[in-house]
Amino acid sequence: MSASEGVSASEGVSPPEEVSAPAQPRGRRLDIPQGGPLDGAGQPGGARTAREARAHLHIAYGPARLCADPAPYPLPEGPVPREELARLRRLHRAVPGHAAMRDHLRRTHLVALCGEPGTGRAWTGLALLAELAELTGGGVSRLGYTGPDGASGVEKGVEKTERGHGYLLELPAYQAESTAGSTAESTVEPLLDRLRAHFAEHEAFCVVLVAGGPAADRLLRGRRHAVAYRPPAAADVLDRHLTELLADYPAGLLETARATARRPELADALGLDEPRPGEAARLAGHLAAHAEGRLSDERLLEHCRSFAPHQAREWFLEAGAPGTLPAALPALRAAALRIALAVFDGSAHSVMAEAAELLAWELAVTLDPQYAPGRPLFTARPGACLATARAVHGEGVEDLGDASVPVRAVWFEGRRLAPAVLHESWDAHHNLRGPMARWLRALCDDPRPQVWVRAAVAAGVLCARDYLYGLVELALPLARTDSPVQRMAAATALAEASRAPDVRPAVNGLLHTWARGDDERERETAALAHGYGLAAGSVAASLEELGRLARADDGRTTSYSAVRLLAGAEPETVLAALTHWLRDTRRARRDLALLATLRAVTTRTSHLWGLGEVPELEPYAAWPLATALLAAHPECGPRLAELLRAALTWARSAGAAEDALVGWIRRAAGDERQLAVLWDFLPRLAQDGDEPLDAGAATRIREVLEAL
Repeated sequence: MSASEGVSASEGVSPPEEVSAPAQPRGRRLDIPQGGPLDGAGQPGGARTAREARAHLHIAYGPARLCADPAPYPLPEGPVPREELARLRRLHRAVPGHAAMRDHLRRTHLVALCGEPGTGRAWTGLALLAELAELTGGGVSRLGYTGPDGASGVEKGVEKTERGHGYLLELPAYQAESTAGSTAESTVEPLLDRLRAHFAEHEAFCVVLVAGGPAADRLLRGRRHAVAYRPPAAADVLDRHLTELLADYPAGLLETARATARRPELADALGLDEPRPGEAARLAGHLAAHAEGRLSDERLLEHCRSFAPHQAREWFLEAGAPGTLPAALPALRAAALRIALAVFDGSAHSVMAEAAELLAWELAVTLDPQYAPGRPLFTARPGACLATARAVHGEGVEDLGDASVPVRAVWFEGRRLAPAVLHESWDAHHNLRGPMARWLRALCDDPRPQVWVRAAVAAGVLCARDYLYGLVELALPLARTDSPVQRMAAATALAEASRAPDVRPAVNGLLHTWARGDDERERETAALAHGYGLAAGSVAASLEELGRLARADDGRTTSYSAVRLLAGAEPETVLAALTHWLRDTRRARRDLALLATLRAVTTRTSHLWGLGEVPELEPYAAWPLATALLAAHPECGPRLAELLRAALTWARSAGAAEDALVGWIRRAAGDERQLAVLWDFLPRLAQDGDEPLDAGAATRIREVLEAL
């Protein structure tokens, strides 16, 4: 029998007793719900954004030995001991361009190595100086940076230069950027010119280490004294250090350490795409201790989990070095960039960069309320700034719902860096919380889901780490605003925070109070939060809360949350609740069931994203939810037919249900797979019930089917 033959007004005799028990609802007719609480904002593209936000911020940490590695400290000044130089000769691996750098240093007496800390710049600089010192009979020394005097402080430190000696000088990142951003007389380029002249006059040599960033980028573009430092491969550094550390042990121990280094669980614990040379050397020490039996498997993984938090801690210690504006502004921009990357890891570069600028402004006016920082109009190329945050850019895609567009995306070079940065900034630096909270609240008012969803998920993660602070500074201000986007963001943040078992009871209690209160905005936020199925502890408990909220709601918000739960991991639980509400004597619950049913037929599956993975619906993301459920969960067919029959036969909803059903069929007309699903379902819609469909509805549906 064809689908059109199955849709007949004459089939069936009477409705099931449990559905027809309530009298036929009268009063205002129900309309097809249009969009969600945001009138469509936050639906297209929200699914992909929420999925990526979860992927970047939900990293299972496990214990980490954060105290195993001390905070960074300046390298000791003065002559480099012979033992250290001898060890350097054994372990150092020449980087690309080593010979050219040595020749340039011999000819000009100064070379600036531009690269990130921890990449082996210092060792390469010492190696270059040691080679020339062997020719001149001189020694090698480290020069100390003498503090806040800027360029003059650097020059005071080189007054006692010895002929034929080599000197290593590291210019602090904040000093390079602050001098580069001030007057022409105090920029890095003239400083290097003066240093070069000084060392040439004394027939000595100097290697200056300059951290990557705008200042280094300008040096490299000018081609004066500067070389782009390319670090050696981490695998080579690791192997050389392992060989050195285990040289006096049986050969089998070295092979054991190498095999351990290749274990997938170790790479997962590190969470870095590739360790930097300094990290590789540190890892070699842990692997050697493990091979010798001094470190257990679990303790080794704890040390590995500390690498990303250690990097985040170093970054924020650097950011705190310059204390006042405008000198501190470059460091604040760098910190803002890293925090913005933590929230928008994998997003479009334009979205992340704008968010970073907004946060930099918040940080600056917090540090000095009288100082209103502007924005540099012509900055370094994106790659130069991203390198300072261990980030890269490349081709990406942003989902707009019905279509996707190519973007230049940015992401950290390591999956554990985003949560490490977010946690370090929030947990270890209390005065960062105020500007971060204001920044996140502002982002949560952006109608683009690519922005507000990311910000809301991050806000939820931070609320879970300190609920008392997050509630007052993030959740409450968002929930009590007149912006529907911010209220949806508040619901998302609270649902996200409730993932933490010790925070969930507090969130559930808050939503319980809001649901029974007089504030319409708080009631709506509670209804939206329960649409994620997390705060109440289960989907069933969330449905029960939505049922209670229905009496004070016109069904627009509660039905949206109910159908969002239907698109989750427990559709049978939701369908059972909806059919139960059909039999309820309270009109609000019956209307909730009917409206949720209409939404399931008319709403695209990808628009009903949640905070959990539902892989079985992924192949049908572009389909209406009802079609996707029938394809992925055929067992849902009987209950869905019961709900739709009730909507078609009850006078209060019949007109809206007829329009929804006809539209559902017409939307499937261009897709043979959807048509096949409906072809199997429509006869059940007509036959499974005992009461015939309305004659007009049956005729209209048949006409549509015959026209396909």
